[in-house]
Amino acid sequence: MSMSSAHEIDYKICGEDIQYVEIELDPGETVVAEAGAMMYKSTGIAMESVFGDGSQKNQGFMGALAGAGKRLLTGESLFMTAFTHNGQGKAHAAFAAPFPGTIIAVHLPDVDGELICQKDSFLVAAKGVSIGIALQKRIMTGLFGGEGFIMQRLEGDGWCFIHAGGTLVERELAAGEEIHVDTGCVVAYTKTVDFEIERAGNIKSMIFGGEGVFFARLKGPGKVWMQSMPFSRLAGRIMANLPVTGSGQGEGSVLGPLGSIIRGN
Repeated sequence: MSMSSAHEIDYKICGEDIQYVEIELDPGETVVAEAGAMMYKSTGIAMESVFGDGSQKNQGFMGALAGAGKRLLTGESLFMTAFTHNGQGKAHAAFAAPFPGTIIAVHLPDVDGELICQKDSFLVAAKGVSIGIALQKRIMTGLFGGEGFIMQRLEGDGWCFIHAGGTLVERELAAGEEIHVDTGCVVAYTKTVDFEIERAGNIKSMIFGGEGVFFARLKGPGKVWMQSMPFSRLAGRIMANLPVTGSGQGEGSVLGPLGSIIRGN
């Protein structure tokens, strides 16, 4: 794939539990981020909404529309925000993680120019990095992949930053080495890794195991990044413990479980 050279940027990742990345820009340099990811910026940095990831700007309107269409398939917004340093000297812009976890900095040339990641994990990248989609080719993976079905493909020769929830685990898989991972816990992997969805055990374990019906099988060689707390799992636990308004249920209710009995539930 022919790629324009990405902008060279410097950065530092700050924080412990809820991190942010501060990026240093020289005059004329640009980074592209998900809408709403910015934490702060220097006054000399201009913001502009762009179709897709901005890497198709030289390909005209149809190229930009194609890039935006790829993002739409992943459930993301058609637009991203470009941050360009139009002033003099050094300028800084910071981008915050959406929930507790770890920000991962990946220099794409170090992973052969391509990284495949969960669709919600991308945070920010140097302009010139292409942010597309990675559809799974196998029927089993496509039908039952869940969170692992449509993933993002980051391509180019610049820096990109993705976010993992909870504790980050990095594994370098040898050729032929396999690991089974919950589909939501897969953050990213290099293009040499073989990704496939498999059924989780027998019918009994599928029904009563509580670990989901399918899991991801990752086979080396290549590198895999995993997260201990996918946002979907965190959101599910929060929703399960929210009191139902006016139902007399929930931990904050005076009646507690009694409310269900009184209401005939």
